[in-house]
Amino acid sequence: VQLQASGGGLVQAGGSLRLSCAASGSIFSINVMGWYRQVPGKQRELVASIDSGGTVYADSVKGRFTISRDNAKSTTVYLQMNSLKPEDTAVYYCNAVTTGGRVWGQGTQVTVSS
Repeated sequence: VQLQASGGGLVQAGGSLRLSCAASGSIFSINVMGWYRQVPGKQRELVASIDSGGTVYADSVKGRFTISRDNAKSTTVYLQMNSLKPEDTAVYYCNAVTTGGRVWGQGTQVTVSS
């Protein structure tokens, strides 16, 4: 499985961005897809994930971020980020949990200015 992330950028506080993550390769092996984020000096943290059972969100983004996918095959996953805050600034990584292990996409920078 390969993951291609896109959609990061610079936005003012209160604004919105949408991240996309396109999966290719052995997509039938994907069980869960999600987004993590990391700031320098801190551990990478889960932002949101989605699988056949539903969605999971970090408490810090509940009510502001929405994860979705284009179809049941999980080929593309989106993260709609609304009401962005400066503390959402981070490198965001797409992630897939497959039958063969965990796969990471390249990071995409999200910067929220105050």
